Amino acid sequence: MKDGLNVAEMSRSPSFSMKTDSNPKLDRKSLRQWVVAFCIIKFDLEQGQLIEECHPPGCLTQDEELEVAFSSFPDSVSQHQNRSSIHDCIFFFRFRRQENSQQGKVSSSEISEVEEKEKSPKLVDQVKRLKSTGDCKGERYLYGYVFNRQRHDERLKRGGDQRSVVILSHNPYTSVFRPLLQIMGPLYFDIGKKALEHIASCVSIWPAPIPGKLMELPIGNAMLKVNLPPAHSLPSDSGVLFEESNSSMAPFLPTNQSIPQGLFHDSDLFGIFRGLLLQLWVLWELLLIGEPILIIAPTPPQCCEAVAGLVSLVAPLLYSVDFRPYFTIHDPEFARLNSLQEGDIFPPVILGVTNLFFLKALRTVPHVISVGSPSPNSNRPVLAARSSTGRFPTRPEGLGLQQFSLRKFSPSNLLSAVKLRREGPLCLMTEHKEAIWSTYAATTKPDTSILNRLIDAGMSSRVEESMSVVNNEILRRHFLELTTNFLAPFGPYFRVVTPLEGSSPFVDPPPLTPFNADEFLGNLSSRGPGKFLSKRMRSNWLDLYRRFLRGNNFMPWFQRRRAVAEQEQQRLWRQARMNTNIQNFISKMSELEIVDSFNAIERHLLGETQGVFKFKEKFQGRRITSVIKMILLISLWIMLESIALNSL
Repeated sequence: MKDGLNVAEMSRSPSFSMKTDSNPKLDRKSLRQWVVAFCIIKFDLEQGQLIEECHPPGCLTQDEELEVAFSSFPDSVSQHQNRSSIHDCIFFFRFRRQENSQQGKVSSSEISEVEEKEKSPKLVDQVKRLKSTGDCKGERYLYGYVFNRQRHDERLKRGGDQRSVVILSHNPYTSVFRPLLQIMGPLYFDIGKKALEHIASCVSIWPAPIPGKLMELPIGNAMLKVNLPPAHSLPSDSGVLFEESNSSMAPFLPTNQSIPQGLFHDSDLFGIFRGLLLQLWVLWELLLIGEPILIIAPTPPQCCEAVAGLVSLVAPLLYSVDFRPYFTIHDPEFARLNSLQEGDIFPPVILGVTNLFFLKALRTVPHVISVGSPSPNSNRPVLAARSSTGRFPTRPEGLGLQQFSLRKFSPSNLLSAVKLRREGPLCLMTEHKEAIWSTYAATTKPDTSILNRLIDAGMSSRVEESMSVVNNEILRRHFLELTTNFLAPFGPYFRVVTPLEGSSPFVDPPPLTPFNADEFLGNLSSRGPGKFLSKRMRSNWLDLYRRFLRGNNFMPWFQRRRAVAEQEQQRLWRQARMNTNIQNFISKMSELEIVDSFNAIERHLLGETQGVFKFKEKFQGRRITSVIKMILLISLWIMLESIALNSL
């Protein structure tokens, strides 16, 4: 991990101390900007998983408490651990909140109220964006970040016990909550539930999250320095309206490559997919078109890292398909998926699982990936496959010629690949192997020049850690460029128009170029995909665009991108009105044009004043510039009215 604390620091909780003498009071409103609740889950021998503590209380419904409790433990206690050892691991899950849950929910009625009371053009644009992406149906997702401790002790019933410390949040900020768990998890097992109160108080004084920025977040005597994902990658189901920049969104290649361009930028893409590197281009296409994928891994940290790595692969595209980093049979969605019959279309979703039962229960899923390796004896907290094993196997199993690894090809490998394909994913029931089962024929060719730049760290786990960072940067930069170039043909549909010199800025700006899928594909077919993609895609590249247009990712991304472009165009035209010399402008007008301009300015003023005088307190700081602009417009309005009356 690049952000936050080092993995090794997780076992050094005594070096961390809380500033108990100046412990801040809990500010619930500020806390909810980052965290919904902190929970302690215990495994009771008679009642099963139970929420022992929840701070602040009353944040979850009873059904949500059950779902959090069941998702906060590995499916089974690892059999590779020393029977007297303590085993810690970190992973995260995601589930859909119930529609009747009132905690932090932005309902359609509240959206309507905002539209009626707050007619700010920017805010209305953002509300429209929420509606257009279909995320205002009360279906909000909650993320659970888990620090799980399994303690083996023969003196206890069933040979041990286990508890989990869980951070619940609406934000997909792994770069924040994983290092925070490195502090909070060991601290709880040192001082008990007081750790929840201390951490909650510290988090409540954090500044509001600023997407796409490097933030310094104090926690006790430590400081978390973390990069947050940009606003254009955040799902709008969070109910938080972030201001988005027109220039920072695809299809424009970002000028600053060091800034994260998507979700889960801290995931170890190279480490978790090291045995399947040649398949990354296949997986990139499956993600692009929104295909369902089942990921099998031996441990929750490994399947979470794989799901997070896949989602990060399509940055800067807004990934709108449902994904579950750690999915269990207790999730309410499982019953629906399990009821699918042969021939039924599996819904678009990425499922990360460790329970091999899913191989039989979800046989209709078209793409299955197995990653990771069973954990050896270790008492270090597991963050990902790389962290749990020290190093990755240098001889991963795969699919023969399509398999890239850090070794030479041999006939025996081809035989292994044929056997894997014949046996199918059910072969994992007897032995875990890294492989992919899919009938999808990819359009994009693997870039061997990128693979040749990757570094094999050898036996040293410390060197492996550093080299994974380098390799992740190489892979992430390549797929960022690949995705950006793929989205580039949509650029003309987001192009804003500014007022021409000498023309009136008081008329309504022209609409953006209308989009027609058939016309787009026809023009693209005659023009070609561009130099970058032409070298990397086969002759059927247009089929990939057709699939993308039909998939679940295109319309949410396109509509959100259009909304941001329209917002930017409105801002530019508003700025042009501010900069207009009204006297010079009117001196060149006829009487009829002066009256028309007066009516246009009056209409724009009404829109501005409704957005200024009817806004809630939380928007006041953001609207100071709008108030100033409005005052300037009123002055211009009075001047124009006087000139118009004199002219008439």
